[in-house]
Formats: sequence, structure tokens, C-alpha cells
Amino acid sequence: MPTPALVYGDIATAADRVSGHVRPVALAGPTEPGGVHLALELMQHTGSFKARGAQNFLLAHREAGTLPAAGVTIASGGNAGLACAWAAGRQGVPATVFLPTTAPRVKVARLREYGADVRLVGTEYADALAACEEFARVSGALASHAYDHPLIAAGAGTLLDEIHRRIPGLDTVVVAVGGGGLLAGVATAALHHGIRTVAVEPENCRALDAALRAGRPVDVTVDSVAADSLGARRVSATALHAAQQDGVHSVLVPDAAIVRARQALWDDRRLAVEHAAATAVAALAGPWDDTAGSGYRPAPDETVCVILCGANTDPTDLVGP
Repeated sequence: MPTPALVYGDIATAADRVSGHVRPVALAGPTEPGGVHLALELMQHTGSFKARGAQNFLLAHREAGTLPAAGVTIASGGNAGLACAWAAGRQGVPATVFLPTTAPRVKVARLREYGADVRLVGTEYADALAACEEFARVSGALASHAYDHPLIAAGAGTLLDEIHRRIPGLDTVVVAVGGGGLLAGVATAALHHGIRTVAVEPENCRALDAALRAGRPVDVTVDSVAADSLGARRVSATALHAAQQDGVHSVLVPDAAIVRARQALWDDRRLAVEHAAATAVAALAGPWDDTAGSGYRPAPDETVCVILCGANTDPTDLVGP
């Protein structure tokens, strides 16, 4: 059965539902008119935008009476698991989180601090997902998803609504893409408000780019410095549908540019972000090649907002005074 398209009404409903449960986004503005704003969603509960979708998912199930005593389970590269465990704690139900053995230790440690039952399985997100699905079948736990669920994507889309209210003249929003939950929500809301969306992927984690070329979600190899957050083998059908709409541009950036952008955010702003957040920033840094879909060059008078999606990182590799 085809995945139903996300619509703006889903995001408006999510915004009402999560109001008071998530932190309003903080913005860092440019020093000149127009220019580039930063949406500091790294300051969200659990350190990433994922808290929005997790709250929307669990609150919706609580409202519907479908939140089981067995709790919730999820497979994650880390951030979605953190958000799920945090939201589950707010609802008083247990969370069982499956991660690949390659997940950053800082995320594993934080999950345990939230009280989650952490299971490390395989070396990729897909391995953890298979184990999570089997656990849900046997235990009766409610299966959540890191990105491929309409409630998760709608929750993520509430971020763009907040940004739009704060920057009414916004032309373009720039967002990193892994499995596509953030993209699906943000692009759907952006389309409603007449805002362009730039979807950014690492050159070697290009699930969206491959899906756009094939016309359907397809499996890709995963090999990037940002793979812990953006390492989905395939993008969701909902994200692909959103990306096929007018006003959405898909671009790629090399790992070297991601590393430079992450270091620059530390040097210039003292922001310690994960590589996924730096991926979005890297798109604006060049080099640009429109024919190859490399990076995004804003017009001189274009007002842009880059979403810094998370900060669950080990900052010890950031150097400088």
C-alpha cells in the first residue's frame, strides 16, 4: 500500500500536541540584513530535533489509548533512541532501544542515563532495526521508528513552523538528510509557507539522491563521517514524496567539507555540533557545482536558515584555542 503523503494539517496538529512539551527553537541571526540564520535545535531536549517527533508519537498514542504497559521500542543510530527514551520517561513507560555496535559511546551512555534498556546489535542501523522489529513482535511493545512514521515526521515539521514565525521573510531552509524524517516534516511545512528547502547529504550517504534518481526508495551503501546520524540505507517514501515537490533541492557535500564546517562552528561560534548538523552548514561553504548537485549557493539577497539538528557528539576532536 502506498505511503500516504504528509500534509500540513498533520504538522499543525502536532504543534498543538507538543506545545509545552518541547523547547521553542533558539535562533542565531546573521550580522547583516538577509544572510544566514542558524536554528539551534541542538539545544532541544535530548540534544536534537528528534524530541519533537518522539513526543508527538507517544502523546498521540496516549490520547488514543494505544500506549501499552510494555512500553515502546525503537532502533536508532542514537538520537532517535535518546528522544524516545526521554519521551517514554515523561509518559512513565519503559523504552527498549536497539543500536548498532558502532553507535557513539556518548549516545549509549546518555541512553542509559535516561533509563533505557539498551541493546547493541550488528554494525548498521538496518541490523538494529531488524532486531527491534522482532522484539516488538514478541514483547508487545509499541514499535516507534527513527524517521519513517507520519507522527515522527509531523513532529519534526513543527520546527519549521517555529522558524517561519521568527523569520517571516525566510526564503530558504537548509536541512541535513538521513532517513528523511526531518526533511519530510520541514519540507511539507516549508511548501505550505512558500519557503524553499535544500536537502543536504554526505556524498557517501546519499539515500535521498539515489531515490530521486531511481524514482523510488533504494538501498545505498553507508560510509561517511556523519553516518552515525545520517546513515540510513534508504530514505522513507514520505521523504521522497516531499523531496519531489517544487521548491525542494537535493545536494551533496564531501566528508572533508563536513569536518571543516563542524570545526568552523566551534571556532567561530563555540558550538559543538555533531557531523550531521555540520552537513547542512557545509552545503553553503562551497565548492559549488550546480551540474553535479554539489552544495548550495544562496543569492546575495536570499534569507537562509540552516538547521543545526543535533549536538550528541564527542567534542574532544575539536581543536583550537
